[in-house]
Amino acid sequence: MAFSKTFPKTIPGSNYPQWEEVFLSQQEEEQVEEDCRKENFQLLDDCLREAKALAIKHAVNSEDNVARIAIALFEKRASHLVFWKESKAKEKFDEGNK
Repeated sequence: MAFSKTFPKTIPGSNYPQWEEVFLSQQEEEQVEEDCRKENFQLLDDCLREAKALAIKHAVNSEDNVARIAIALFEKRASHLVFWKESKAKEKFDEGNK
């Protein structure tokens, strides 16, 4: 099933927007998913390195603590796939309504 997102389109002379639904093609959706995976992989890698440094600095350097710190950092920083898809749909909407 294709990803879709609805955006308000301003109509001159009307107080109410017209809602326009934007669909991502299968190729666009797959590209966004791949970009998201790559970004989150890099982000998790960065979080693991920072968690190790924090664990050493604060003398809580067990593997379990490092993993918990890394997960907490990742959850705070990670963007979710739906956000990425919505961003791509908004980009398509904006391009079509210039």
